[in-house]
Amino acid sequence: MNARMPPQHPSHDAPALITGGAGFIGTNLATRLLESGRRVVVLDNLSRPGVEANAHWLWHRFGDRVEIQVGDVRDAERVRGLVANASEVFHFAAQVAVTSSLIDPRNDFDVNLGGTLNVLEAMRALEAPPSLVFTSTNKVYGALDDIALERAGDRYAPRDDALGEAGVDESRPLDFHSPYGCSKGGADQYVLDYARSFGLPAALFRMSCIYGPHQCGNEDQGWVAHFLRRALAREPITLYGDGRQVRDILFVEDLADAFVRCQARMHELAGRAFNMGGGPSNALSLREVLDVIAGLTGRVPRIEYGPWRVGDQRWYVSDTRAFRRATGWAPSVAARDGIGRLHDWLLETTMPPRVHAPAPATSRTHAA
Repeated sequence: MNARMPPQHPSHDAPALITGGAGFIGTNLATRLLESGRRVVVLDNLSRPGVEANAHWLWHRFGDRVEIQVGDVRDAERVRGLVANASEVFHFAAQVAVTSSLIDPRNDFDVNLGGTLNVLEAMRALEAPPSLVFTSTNKVYGALDDIALERAGDRYAPRDDALGEAGVDESRPLDFHSPYGCSKGGADQYVLDYARSFGLPAALFRMSCIYGPHQCGNEDQGWVAHFLRRALAREPITLYGDGRQVRDILFVEDLADAFVRCQARMHELAGRAFNMGGGPSNALSLREVLDVIAGLTGRVPRIEYGPWRVGDQRWYVSDTRAFRRATGWAPSVAARDGIGRLHDWLLETTMPPRVHAPAPATSRTHAA
């Protein structure tokens, strides 16, 4: 296990700005920063189900050290004012579902690419801009159809052993697939180019699957939490495709540590993209995650199957060695342990209390 690195405090008392900060990743990062004594401003339009509860949770726990701004990254003027008063920026606000992007590509474009451009332009207007970490996605690499795969039990595995042992690195050519891939990929490239063309202190993570507490998972995004919620509620889980798709899952506390390390070394990392996930040691297929859930709940979830989805990667595992070499970061929470922690959090916070059957009548005490 790696020791967590304490955050490097800015030279002034300006807060950190987290766009999309009431989302699950933003809530966990805000908690990390606030617990270290930092002040945080959260910008979120609260449109995603569950994030309003996250915002209330942050305010209840941290009081006036966290400022909740209900607003949208498409509001350029609002973004300019918040960026101008921030010491550092974490840009997470996004339309996050491939399926939604196929239904409404214009909205997907406006939020993901237009919103990111608003953040970058707000930074460019400043003489001393705050540093930026942007969350991109592994979807910028497309469906990865050229990777030769074979079935290995309940998962797909690359025929190239070296690729299977290391994962996909940042030299992989970009191949945007789906409107979501295009909008996030375009934003990804804008961040890198603004760092190159205008010298902005900005870096980004191309992220695999992140999971953990405060995740409002559904079929389109946050699938580990979605699977757990459905299993705990004894509702069927739909697998699109055959369920042998493999992802390297990363516990959100490890991601928060990576964000802090990236900001602390921005003078070295600006202009770079890093693949971010749990790596080969935390790679599981959807079927294997369901097996872990069955062990936690004591029952096998009911499974239904749907058709393959557009652009779905049958195998994606992040090669995180570049970021590890640059910062010393490594995941500290094993996949099965992290799924167990999310299971326990869901039981404690979101599931209704169990109703205990009354004691038999013969054992009751009756009043006279």
